[in-house]
Amino acid sequence: MPGPLPDGEPVPSDGTLPDSALHAVGARGFGVYVHVPFCSSRCGYCDFNTYAPGELPGWRTEGYADTVLAELELAARTLGAAPAVDTVFVGGGTPTLLPTDELARILAAIDKTWGLAPGAEVTTEANPESVTPASLRELRAAGYTRVSLGMQSVAPGVLRVLDRRHSPGRAAQAATEAREAGFDHVNLDLIYGTPGETPDDFAASLATAIGAGVDHVSAYALIVEDGTRLAARIRRGELPHPSDDVAADRYLAAEAALTAAGFDWYEVSNWATTPAGRCRHNLLYWTGGDWWGVGPGAHSHVGGVRWWNVKHPAAYAQRLADGLTPGAGREVLTADDRHTEDVMLRLRLAGGLPLDVLDQAGRAAAERACAVGRLEIHDGAAVLTLRGRLLADAVVRDLLG
Repeated sequence: MPGPLPDGEPVPSDGTLPDSALHAVGARGFGVYVHVPFCSSRCGYCDFNTYAPGELPGWRTEGYADTVLAELELAARTLGAAPAVDTVFVGGGTPTLLPTDELARILAAIDKTWGLAPGAEVTTEANPESVTPASLRELRAAGYTRVSLGMQSVAPGVLRVLDRRHSPGRAAQAATEAREAGFDHVNLDLIYGTPGETPDDFAASLATAIGAGVDHVSAYALIVEDGTRLAARIRRGELPHPSDDVAADRYLAAEAALTAAGFDWYEVSNWATTPAGRCRHNLLYWTGGDWWGVGPGAHSHVGGVRWWNVKHPAAYAQRLADGLTPGAGREVLTADDRHTEDVMLRLRLAGGLPLDVLDQAGRAAAERACAVGRLEIHDGAAVLTLRGRLLADAVVRDLLG
């Protein structure tokens, strides 16, 4: 999902959208994101809108599904006859802290509200320690088709720095349990560049992920976010700041190991063994599709209008109880905004950015990037080279002028 946005304009109390936004809902696909803001503990690097016991007075997961269903009712009134849902992604937080029957209720309500398209992709995130063989079988029976597990690393020292609670081998074990439960599509998330991580640490993590038999791996450079425990430790000098050079080396190691194991990159930080293994929900974001984001702090986008919900779960629930939208602010994207996002997101994909999206100055910048080995042109699209992937943000800036 997109990162933090400015305050924007107020959202109408009933959540009404402009007719222009409703006119072409789903033209590029339609999905639903459900945010579950609960975690059993807070990882030191995390700045997501999540709450561990003690951080939220009255913290409880019971009844959360009822609040989600209330927003779905609001969404149905707002969108009217929206297209069937192509993708569902339940993220967090740790969605699998909710009982599986609650996760099943949420999916059933989405199906009742708009209908799930044939072959819809339905993903839930999970921490490795929050699932069991039985819960995974129940999720699969409920209609979930994909599970994304937060592995991060197999190095005990790295897991300690990140404040991860699971044992080094638990993520791979959970992936095996998911496949045995009937999930054809399983992702493992890796983080690289953690202070103290060695090349051997990351190589072991890659080998473990590959050996787990998953069809998707995501690998992200560690980002130190202001306000996190990790940022405080680095500021105090307890840990060194992550190195950009080390991150680049780790990325090259990931590309080499995953490619050798039969994975292909399809987005800068994501690899899959087959086209069917690619995360279709994230592709919806990257290709400018529409989605309704349910939950505290969740972001939505419909027809060029983006809005975001209030962050605090109690305020979120109260607004819905009062019959009001939980939206905190919104912005109507201009043509320039949408063009900028199109370039930023589509260039990150292996399919590349169609050259006809660029203006004359952008095409000239693309030619310069080709000359220095950052881009290649394939079938009328600008595609990042491996070197270009390491410098993707800089390439985007050049194309946008």
